[in-house]
Amino acid sequence: MYAKIQPRRRVLRIAAWSIVAVLVVAAGLVGVVLWQNTYDMEEERVSIRHGGHTLNGVLATPRDARKQHGLVVYVHDDGPVSATHDDGYKPMWEANAKAGYASLSWDKPGVAGAPGDWLDQSMDDRADEAAAAIAWARARPDIDGDRIGLWGASQAGWVVPKIAAKTPVSFVIAVSPAINWLQQGRYNLLAELRADGASAARTEAEIARSETTRRLLEREATFEEYVRAMGGDADGMTADRWGFISKNYTADATQDLRALRGVPVLLTLAGHDINVDTADTERGYRSALDRGGALTVKRYPDAAHSLLKRSIEQSDLKTTLTALFFPRSLFADGYLDDQRQFLEDLGHGGNATP
Repeated sequence: MYAKIQPRRRVLRIAAWSIVAVLVVAAGLVGVVLWQNTYDMEEERVSIRHGGHTLNGVLATPRDARKQHGLVVYVHDDGPVSATHDDGYKPMWEANAKAGYASLSWDKPGVAGAPGDWLDQSMDDRADEAAAAIAWARARPDIDGDRIGLWGASQAGWVVPKIAAKTPVSFVIAVSPAINWLQQGRYNLLAELRADGASAARTEAEIARSETTRRLLEREATFEEYVRAMGGDADGMTADRWGFISKNYTADATQDLRALRGVPVLLTLAGHDINVDTADTERGYRSALDRGGALTVKRYPDAAHSLLKRSIEQSDLKTTLTALFFPRSLFADGYLDDQRQFLEDLGHGGNATP
């Protein structure tokens, strides 16, 4: 009997130690995740009144002894974006904090319980919203009202210059912005077709569909007319999205960029951007701003449109694991340091307004 019981005890012992080992490893992994996702800054939930409703925001401030900080106001890209962009902004906020700058961002209307619907907004509506947030920040004793600037990505390229026309800003960080909505859409369509290895027939069909959409927008067609013109296949388009596009498809930053003349601008461009024609964007910014001498252009060859490393962005698994264990490594090499350095140089006169 004893001989039969002994192996069973050994198996139980091995199983018990295996469970202990798994728990230790799991606890270690959880510790790494918590450590890597802890940032050197203070975060505060804030409420900003605008247009009869409330913007639900986050203010991230440096942990230092200064009584006042400069401020980077975040202007989101397309889509239902929360104040932290699902924590994706936090490595950038930490870089700002290292340079002595606070960061302010808010949930888009209709996101995370915020009132309203971001799909009801025009680019001018978004600019009014941001101008109200800047006015709120200027009234705070811990924010230096003379050192408030903007960070804007992608679609924000049509919003940021409008904000600068409404209220003074002391700098702009423009991330993968486009110049013209329709041209950007055509570039994106062709780039995605090339990436998919689309046949000539499919390419021709998609271009024809795009041209039909443009004509419908020009004659202010309803969503129902759009669906009929597409043969009943909305292909993911919704009535709300159609309304949003109808409000904004004429967006073009060419003239609006003049509001940024004399303002220090950091333009960051990705080497693998299938959303925006970066050469066209750079030409537009240089044409509008180079004369003032305050434009700095940074290119990141290994980056995708979002300024994440292309090798990571192409894999959902890599993106998730990197976000959990090494969130600061999501971004293209040098991007966070360049943003921090740009802000530090502002204080030293390196990008001083002429």
